[in-house]
Amino acid sequence: MNSKPHLDRLDFQIIQQMVDDAEISYADLGKKLGVSGGTIHVRIKKLEELGIAKGTKLSIDKKIMGYDVIAFLGIYLEKSSMYDVVAQELRKIPEIVRLNYTTGNYSMFCEIVCRDIGQLRSVLHDQLQKIKGIERTETFISLEESFSRNIQVT
Repeated sequence: MNSKPHLDRLDFQIIQQMVDDAEISYADLGKKLGVSGGTIHVRIKKLEELGIAKGTKLSIDKKIMGYDVIAFLGIYLEKSSMYDVVAQELRKIPEIVRLNYTTGNYSMFCEIVCRDIGQLRSVLHDQLQKIKGIERTETFISLEESFSRNIQVT
């Protein structure tokens, strides 16, 4: 969306509350913000139509689920014009959970989540190396995620 949508104070309060606790009922959220549950429902529908609210996601603990390796990968492209084609190929690798087109040293930067080093090796060696347009990569293994958070909406 090109133009910034007009959001009022209540919209921002709803967004922040839902970011903090997406399971809260519309009725409870309405009570908390001093409006009806129906008002909350209408506002959330508006936020969805504007593309601001995009459903809800379950946040899982990767470690408990057995995913012990998180790595970040800087990707150098042969030509920056190859971004779309390479991004399309990277999307096919399920271990890549986030991809950004960047400025600076790398053309692209992605996050990879794997069960173990063997799986990471397979992603790097068997899958990434076959993608045309990638000149070279640089891998960073995360030793610990200190925190992860959403933005504070104001």
